[in-house]
Amino acid sequence: MPQFRYTAVGAGGELHRGVLEAGSEAEVVALLQRQGSLPLRADPLTQRGLLGPLLHAELLPRRGLSAQQVADLTRELATMLAAGQDLDHALRYLLDSIPSPRVQRVVSRLHNAVRDGSPLSAALSREQSSFSRLYVGMVRAGEASGRLAEALARVAELLEQQRRTVATVTSALIYPCLLGVASVGAIALLLTQVLPEFVPLFEQNGAKLPDSTQFLVDMGAFVANWGVLLLLAFLMLGLVVAAALRRPGPRLVVDRLLLRIPVVGPLQRELLAARLTRALGTLLVNGVPLIGALEITSGTLGNLAAVAALDNASRSARGGGSLSQPLAEASVLPVRTIHLLRLGEETARLGQMALHAAEIHEERSRVVIQRLVSLMVPAITILMGAAVAGIVTSLLSAMLSLNDIAAAGGG
Repeated sequence: MPQFRYTAVGAGGELHRGVLEAGSEAEVVALLQRQGSLPLRADPLTQRGLLGPLLHAELLPRRGLSAQQVADLTRELATMLAAGQDLDHALRYLLDSIPSPRVQRVVSRLHNAVRDGSPLSAALSREQSSFSRLYVGMVRAGEASGRLAEALARVAELLEQQRRTVATVTSALIYPCLLGVASVGAIALLLTQVLPEFVPLFEQNGAKLPDSTQFLVDMGAFVANWGVLLLLAFLMLGLVVAAALRRPGPRLVVDRLLLRIPVVGPLQRELLAARLTRALGTLLVNGVPLIGALEITSGTLGNLAAVAALDNASRSARGGGSLSQPLAEASVLPVRTIHLLRLGEETARLGQMALHAAEIHEERSRVVIQRLVSLMVPAITILMGAAVAGIVTSLLSAMLSLNDIAAAGGG
């Protein structure tokens, strides 16, 4: 009989991990629920041996659904369940009405699993490339409380909020990025194509280029001869840095450093606070116990320093202590976040206060990003203007020196 590694939250809020033998993932979930626990995840154990991973490996990685597709799918499913449709009919309707083949394949696998008796959360957990732990945890809590439609509606709201934030940042960065690329291209063109045209004129007249012009000509020659190799070197350096950041040690150092850099650090803290409070508040309001909600939330942060702080807070809460105090001692979140979480603990409204904090930090993050982007455009324009002005000034200096030589020769 296959074995499954599970993570669940007990009736007293304690976190349990272990291995169970069962015929399917659905049986593991049902067994844990009968024991009074809330299952967070149940994954089949990887086969041991040399050929096990090879026999079960996919030749090509399975592509997950986009955030837009997941949000639309979740909203439609929530609407149909709220209208009184059962899950099987709702998934069958989605399967017939969705035009995207990729979404159809995912929905088909979900429908087959549900039809075979698997809970929707267990079916979703098999599609890890499309549905996050936060998503699966909220759906599992909705199933346990009998409010799946409400849980899916809240998931859809969360996904749409995240999508709006990403769309705002992306659209704000398009123009500065295009301006930066155009600036680099224009300067490279002047250095590699325009300036070298003046070198033969000076050589024919036996004159020496001014020092500033000679420096720019040498720089243009270097870019023309070594530019491609330089780009490859930067690419290789980027790959090495990316590989190093996959290791917990270097990643933790970099994440802590990012929180201390002026301008970038405060923005990082606001974004982390918004992500943490939005996920935590949504899970708590949806009925997930605090310990389970903290574990799921830690997987959404993306910053190891914040993850470590949240793990300490989770241990404190598991022992009956405060959640906000360890977060305050870690100094990775804004002070406002700590105050609102402490107020939520004192008034037994932690979920609602976390969502209120999320709204505040999301708005502050949006304002800060818009201000930074609005400053980037004139900054790039000024830098480009200064670079072009320096090149033009160097050219004029060279032309004037050439005229002086011609005038001296004529005199």
